[in-house]
Parts: sequence; structure tokens; C-alpha cells
Amino acid sequence: MTASSAPSASPSPILWADPAREAAFDAWLAPLLDVHGLRRETLVAASADASFRRYFRITALDGGSRIVMDAPPPLEDVRPFVDIAARIGRAGLCGPQVLAADVDQGFLLLDDLGRQLYLAELKAAAPERADTLMRGAIGALVQWQQRMDATGLPAYDEALLRRELGLFPEWCVQREFGITWTEAQRKTWDTLCDRLVASALDQPRVVVHRDWMPRNLMVRPEAAGPGPAILDFQDAVLGPVTYDIASQLRDAFISWDEAQEIDWAVRWWQQARAAGVLGDPEGPYATDFGHCWRALEWMGLQRHLKVLGIFCRLKHRDGKPAYAADLPRFFAYAARVALRYVELKPLVALIEPMSGPLTSTGFSLR
Repeated sequence: MTASSAPSASPSPILWADPAREAAFDAWLAPLLDVHGLRRETLVAASADASFRRYFRITALDGGSRIVMDAPPPLEDVRPFVDIAARIGRAGLCGPQVLAADVDQGFLLLDDLGRQLYLAELKAAAPERADTLMRGAIGALVQWQQRMDATGLPAYDEALLRRELGLFPEWCVQREFGITWTEAQRKTWDTLCDRLVASALDQPRVVVHRDWMPRNLMVRPEAAGPGPAILDFQDAVLGPVTYDIASQLRDAFISWDEAQEIDWAVRWWQQARAAGVLGDPEGPYATDFGHCWRALEWMGLQRHLKVLGIFCRLKHRDGKPAYAADLPRFFAYAARVALRYVELKPLVALIEPMSGPLTSTGFSLR
């Protein structure tokens, strides 16, 4: 889970902690100024994200702008970004074009997809506009699931699923709340993890973005074509078909009434079934929306528990405490799913010491 790589609206000066890296950056950028018609004096900080990547914006002589990524190795590896960006283009989707790259040093020059994030637009939008945007994102997601080349991508396998779930007890339970589980509580947790992992591994497999959420989608002008521009895709894997739609519907920073979630989920399911990405056309995922919805909810719970751990890790390890403000939203997501399914209900007793009473509290997810 990362924050968006979209540039912010308020640029700030560029600061370098390492003079050697600053010198390497200047040496890399200098010959690109003439090749791409860039104005060096316009370079400004655009944004950072939850990783160690930074983004700069630079104005071009043609009046447009470009984005520069600074991803210092060995903390970051830009090769997956370059690879997935090319696959996005081949799939007929909109993502940033890589105009120049030094993969060894972690510098990329990208085209600029703009400043209008889905998240900000959705928060300000009337219901009709929000519906249009979300349907556009659903259509793009189905195209992603149908057309993205999966060759050589890492598998979203049992080891990765369990490693992600392990972030919750390590960083949220122990580090954020100072709670040590008893042996019985640990066994309860292990059983819950077994169930969530089994559900995920049972699903049809597609290319999974892993952060298909409004902060990683950008609104494009209508003339540019339907659907969003796609960001922050470098962690793509081959995995469960419901993962990305669960991420879109139950986001870290904006939430919807369940009736609206189900409406959009049905639209995704219908399109995904027609696109042939739900596995056997006579199987339960393609023929029974209820079966698919259950898998989506369980997949979403795996993600929510992971995100609770990641947000606490960002606070305690990376010095980024702002993410912890959204912990209540994820406890609410988790409680809603756990209370609905008898197999998952034991989770409630594990998280109530951190969240407060969950069976009687009316959570507002907005």
C-alpha cells in the first residue's frame, strides 16, 4: 500500500540530503534538457509518496510539463515501474510514458498526466459525477484484468499473503497499541489467516495492480478518452481477481454506503464475466455474484488488516504519522466483514481492544 505518486498542486523547493546524489541527478538531467526541450530553471518538487520515491515537475518549451522520478537505489528499484508502464501501454490503457531512464541510478523522465486525482474529484463530486468516475475506473480495471500481460510477474502466493497479514500483529497490535497476544489469541489469528489465504488462493488469477484506488487514478480530459490514467503500478503481481475491485470500493481515504458498493461491484462482475476473467464460465465466480461478493469481502479484509499494519509502520518506522489518522476507517471495514461471516467473527474480539466496541458502535465510514 503506497500513497499516490501524483504531483501535488503546491510545488516546493528541491532539497537533497546527499550531495553526491544531487550531483548525479544534475549530470543525468543536463543532456536531456535539449533532447526533450526542458527548462532547467522550472524544476520544482511535485510530490513524495509512502515509499522513498520523489517526483519533480519541469516545464517544457512546448508549454507542457514532464515529471521526473527520483528513486534512490538500493531503497527503490525502477525496473518494475518501467516494465509495467510498457505493459499498460500495450494493453491500451493510460499510464505514464517513460521518456528517458537511468535504471541503475533510479532516475526516470515521464510524461505528465496532470494534477487531477480521482480522490479529490470524488470527494467534491455530486453523486452522478462520482458514479461516472467510478464506472470509468471499473471499465479500465476490467480492461486491465483482461489485457495486461502477466508474463514473468511475481505470484501473489501464499507466502506473500501471509507476509502481508503478518504486518498487522507486528506493527499495529504490538507496536502501535503495545498489546501482546496470548497463545489462544495467536491461535485464533492463525486460523483466521488460514481462512483468508485459502479464499484468496481459490480465486481466478489476473494481473493485480495492488493499489487500484482513487489516489492512484487520475481524471483525464474527455478528449483524451474514457477511463482514468493509472499510477503507482510497479508492485503488480499475478493474483486474486477480486483484489483490485475491493481496493477501489473500500478505499483508505474515501468510503461509500454498502448499497452503492454492491451496485458498483455488480457492474464490475458483469463486465468481468463478459471479459472472461472470472475463470470457468460455468464456475461459481462467473455464475454466482453472491459467491464473488463473499470472496471480494474476504479479500478486502486481508487488505484492510495489511493496511492497518502498513499505516502503523509508516508512523513508527518511517516517521509518517499522518497515515495513522485513518486507522478507525480500517477497523470499521474489518468489523463489518468479520461480523457478517461466522468464520471470521473471532476477529472482533482481537481488534476491539484497539478499536473500542465494534458490535454496538455505529461507525461512519465517510
